[in-house]
Amino acid sequence: MNAPTDLGFLRPDLERGLAALGLDPGAPVERSAPAAGDDGTLAGALLAYLALLVRWNGTYNLTAIRDPAEMLVKHLFDSLAMAPHVRGLATLADLGTGPGLPGIPLALATPGLAVALVESNGKKARFLRECVRQLGLAPRVRVLESRAEAVAEPGAFEAITARALDRLVGILEVGGHLVAPGGRLLAMKGVHPAEEIAELPSGWVGGAVHRLSVPGLEGERHLVEVRRG
Repeated sequence: MNAPTDLGFLRPDLERGLAALGLDPGAPVERSAPAAGDDGTLAGALLAYLALLVRWNGTYNLTAIRDPAEMLVKHLFDSLAMAPHVRGLATLADLGTGPGLPGIPLALATPGLAVALVESNGKKARFLRECVRQLGLAPRVRVLESRAEAVAEPGAFEAITARALDRLVGILEVGGHLVAPGGRLLAMKGVHPAEEIAELPSGWVGGAVHRLSVPGLEGERHLVEVRRG
């Protein structure tokens, strides 16, 4: 896992995708130190993260996607499509983050955002801690090796997110206690989840539903906002 992974050939595609998402590939990233071979820019930091994911995935099976170019679209661009909707937030908990998606890309792209990566799987949590160390993201990004319902930080986060965890009601059942009064769930979905919004529990109100455009990705993507009443 320590052998270098050179993904420089993906940089032009990465920079075009970031520009399409309204993000500056050359923007500096807020962290303690850049990773080895990283030029300190957003594009460089994302490539360093992707290289770690590719390298560790060969041993730990962190994601079913193996092709780095496919990871670029389905992991990085898909995560970063929600970046405009986390700007201005101070705290975000990413529930069931897996290999750090969308939490790590959002932390790299959003200055001032403190992210808690919540993951109960031990091998994935180990990978996340290595990412935080190598990418210089501590203390702004921390890893909570725990099930979401066991995280004892009630009301600690302005927003929670979950990319592929459950239906809206299920996400709120396990992680709703983490949301501050007036805070939000930001849930990534495919097609418009009208049925899921209709079954929201008492105390939660469906808000805006944003249709997202993900460079290179076919099919629908929506970001659903659910506010704590």
